[in-house]
Amino acid sequence: MRILYFHFYYSTKQGTTGTRSYHMAKALAARGHQVTIACASWNQSDTGLSGEVVNGMRRGRVEDFDVIEFVIPYDQSFGPMDRLKSWLKFAKATVALAKQNDYDLLFATSTPLTVAIPGIFTKRSRGKRPFVLEVRDLWPELPRALGYSNPVGLAGMNWLEKSAYHAADGGVGLSPGIVDGMVKGGMKREALAMIPNGCDLDTFRPAEGPKRFELPGVEEGDFVALFTGTHGRANGLGAILDAAAELKKRGVTNVKLVFIGKGGEKAMLVKRAQNEGLDNCVFHDAIPKVDLARLCAQADAGLMCLANVPGFYYGTSPNKFFDYLASGLPILVNYPGWMTDMVKEHDLGQAVPPENPAALADALIAMRDDPARLAVQGKNARALGEREFDWKKLGEQFCDHLESIYAAKQR
Repeated sequence: MRILYFHFYYSTKQGTTGTRSYHMAKALAARGHQVTIACASWNQSDTGLSGEVVNGMRRGRVEDFDVIEFVIPYDQSFGPMDRLKSWLKFAKATVALAKQNDYDLLFATSTPLTVAIPGIFTKRSRGKRPFVLEVRDLWPELPRALGYSNPVGLAGMNWLEKSAYHAADGGVGLSPGIVDGMVKGGMKREALAMIPNGCDLDTFRPAEGPKRFELPGVEEGDFVALFTGTHGRANGLGAILDAAAELKKRGVTNVKLVFIGKGGEKAMLVKRAQNEGLDNCVFHDAIPKVDLARLCAQADAGLMCLANVPGFYYGTSPNKFFDYLASGLPILVNYPGWMTDMVKEHDLGQAVPPENPAALADALIAMRDDPARLAVQGKNARALGEREFDWKKLGEQFCDHLESIYAAKQR
């Protein structure tokens, strides 16, 4: 098949964001499909292209697929209107791309949900060329749950969600709750596949030999609990700072909470840590995945933290969880849901109730004080990643699903 693959946030492993689309494009190409990825160039991505920008874009071949990079300004610090402007510019560019190119299957992955606009607007003209929509977060459910209340914005999201689900011939959801939400929105369950994020087992690996976490603010002998990824409202990182304050109050000095990444709330979090004297919190800029893998291997535990929003419990599939698994990191999670279920079922670490800093501090101390159990949990994490979440296995499932949707459309 000739596949047009639209992902605003696409990046290779040289970027500091998720690499799902990179792995899926490689899987499709390995099956013999011709893949063209269209993406935006934003400050956390690395598209693999470095050529000249012509008419607002650069294009070229990256490994075994083609990439078209639209130069569209975007930063996680943007406010809602600036984000929307960038997303709509990308939608306009990809609608034109879909109209100009001869393809067999159109695939779009959200967020933002505006990536579905080409599939919606080309629905009548595409004949037997299916449109497949991948959903990473449910909109408008999650923005609404996080307090977004603009009635015009919510109405627009509702229209776009319903239109996208109606236009799509099939879909992919990244968690059980997302698939349920897509069915509730009108999609047929038999046309959907639940394919979560996965583990890059070649890049992220457990440490070999003694661990030594080398970042300013961390001393030899410290127990390092690591959070990687976006520092935004949805991540609820204030809960970790609450636990840091609890540790300080108890006189615990050798547990360090390390935050790697960027986002709209990072400056506020750094300022709070400074104002409260939380020197057990260490903040670092986002770094490429290939470098992040080295730090993950040297940490003692991985932190899974989200705002206490029920929609997150079964409706997210954070990249960091799978990076932690591949790195053999025990995981400490502070919200219920399908990932907490895995942590408990497979003994991957500890789970604590949301918004409970004392419980989070207790868990950190317990993990620090039981290195033997920690080692077992780390091995369990890596084993689960190898068994169920290897990108290579998930890529095969992804290819099978897209091929089945294409075949059904041809009947």
